[in-house]
Amino acid sequence: MLDVYIDKYGKRLYGLCRTLCTNKDDAEDLYQETWLKVHRKLHQYNQELEFQGWLTKICVNTYKDQYRKKKISLLFDYFSSQEEKDLILNSAQEEKKEDFSDLHAAVHGLPDKLKMTVILFYFQDLSLTETAKVLDIPEGTVKSRLSKARALLKEKMLHELEF
Repeated sequence: MLDVYIDKYGKRLYGLCRTLCTNKDDAEDLYQETWLKVHRKLHQYNQELEFQGWLTKICVNTYKDQYRKKKISLLFDYFSSQEEKDLILNSAQEEKKEDFSDLHAAVHGLPDKLKMTVILFYFQDLSLTETAKVLDIPEGTVKSRLSKARALLKEKMLHELEF
């Protein structure tokens, strides 16, 4: 039964894991740990709710539990060079022609609460309601965080353009 969910949601979940983690190994560990938790908790899944939202929430909570406690910085903090960072970013975004590495770096420089909200809403295309459910916060808080994050990103990106 789990195979059906992995086939349907595995690629998107792996994309979320790669977005959250600093390197491929951490992303793969998070991916596997998320599916292990799903397997253990599948009997608790309420079939009236969307599975993808439930899965995303498990992944985000697993990330928070494992990686934030260890104070591992998010994406790009441990690359040995700018070239290595660019190589990973380009391989993850082969379909896109534009270079968004500055934006990704700016997003990952945001405070954790803002960063997680931006990743779920913009990178994972969750709705305001879904993002609020995953983060266990009101929708108004999601809106507020997104507004604050946009302002900080705009300021950061404009500052980068000046140099």
